[in-house]
Amino acid sequence: MTTPTASFSGRTVLRVGYGALQLERLHDRRGEAVALLRRAVELGVDHVDTAEFYGFGFANDVIREALRPADGVLVVTKVGADPNPGGRVSLRLAQRPEQLRVSVEDNLRSLGLDQLPVVNLRRLDSGPGLRPEGDQVVDLDDQLAVMTALRDEGKIGAIGLSSVTLDGLRRALPAGIVCVQNAYSLVSRDDEDMLRLCTAQGIAWVPFFPLGGAFPGLPKVTDEPAVHAVAESLGVTVSQVGLAWLLHHAPNVLLIPGTADAAHLEDNMAAAEITLDAVTLAALDAVESRSNEVPIG
Repeated sequence: MTTPTASFSGRTVLRVGYGALQLERLHDRRGEAVALLRRAVELGVDHVDTAEFYGFGFANDVIREALRPADGVLVVTKVGADPNPGGRVSLRLAQRPEQLRVSVEDNLRSLGLDQLPVVNLRRLDSGPGLRPEGDQVVDLDDQLAVMTALRDEGKIGAIGLSSVTLDGLRRALPAGIVCVQNAYSLVSRDDEDMLRLCTAQGIAWVPFFPLGGAFPGLPKVTDEPAVHAVAESLGVTVSQVGLAWLLHHAPNVLLIPGTADAAHLEDNMAAAEITLDAVTLAALDAVESRSNEVPIG
């Protein structure tokens, strides 16, 4: 079976990349973190998702050390929140236009890049997580104005959106959106209409929490009997089934599963090789979808 690819910001990439959030688990074992990322490249990973607030900058530092220009890896980062060392929550919102600009500069510096290939604007309008309050409630148009200015200046290559609503995406389309990152999985399919719009517009759909269950109260793909039945019949793991379903569900889905374990990394990459027939897909499609709207903070 040929490893599936898709278009992302004008490039053809493998449909399974790597999310760098879990690198912070290796904070005291930096060498292992670098080796893990090198292993990801060896396995074919050619797009990596990160943020300055992942491990208070640790993930970006590891990416800077581990990746080489010759690897041709597309680095995707995000703005809209910054590290919050010592806080009850590890990040603080940074939604104001001037904060977005500073966050871009911080990512450029920590990643050692002259341009950030793709930057996701983390809106926090939907899905689980923090919600903006006070001066952090900022109009999308004001944010897009600074993002497009940064693109015009050459500091970012392309703009994505994260935790956005369908209306927000529609408003942002004229700015040239290349990807959407929302919480989405087999058991939490709130954004089906948005996924269809992205498919029609050629926008990459990059679900975070692809197996659900990131916060208490969220449904988990790995708890579903139908998923266990499919995994047993195919001789794969339940997590692999959840990832494979996403890849089968729409052609513009790109995955960025994260892990701090090399064996788990290999399992995640192997999910792209799993074939789900029509009967199996129908059984998985029949799994109940539950809301992932769980605010925290």
